[in-house]
Amino acid sequence: MNLNDWFDKGMTLDQYIEGMKVNREEMLRIHEQFHLTEEQRSFAAKLADKNLRVIVLTADWCGDAMLCIPILMRIAEVGKMELRFLIRDDNLELMDQYLTNGKSRSIPIFIFIDEEGTEQAVWGPRAPEVQQFIENLRSTLPPKEDPTFEEKQKEMYRQFKKEITSNPERWTQVYNSIEDRLSKLVG
Repeated sequence: MNLNDWFDKGMTLDQYIEGMKVNREEMLRIHEQFHLTEEQRSFAAKLADKNLRVIVLTADWCGDAMLCIPILMRIAEVGKMELRFLIRDDNLELMDQYLTNGKSRSIPIFIFIDEEGTEQAVWGPRAPEVQQFIENLRSTLPPKEDPTFEEKQKEMYRQFKKEITSNPERWTQVYNSIEDRLSKLVG
């Protein structure tokens, strides 16, 4: 299948949200609270001329998707980009073409395509600052053999979720990372 076929196979935003069973409220709350600045709106508006569409590889249980999709939604609203959502585990043939570091099925992955279905840019799964934050949290975990590892890991993920759902600076970091990736498209 080519990228146009994958796009056509994807769910619309409304279908994706309707089918969400995890992180729906948090994702929608971030979307409600995150707004583009005038400068960001100006950048996103330039993308409208490119007639881009976006394939989003995701899963509703993913905290990174909960953080990043609302930011993409805001960019897409101004940039007139249609989004289509594919669940990672149901679309491994495509996912395996976009592995993180050549080995990890990390999500979300945003594949920006033009009208012909040619890939123009790919972003994901995290902004560098968010990656550093999670790495710092992970560095505090005990070894996996430690009897408290599982409990400490759950606490680490709760801390990560709290940070990404309540700290607008993280949202801006995601926006900046996406803009940086797309900046070559607007010259």
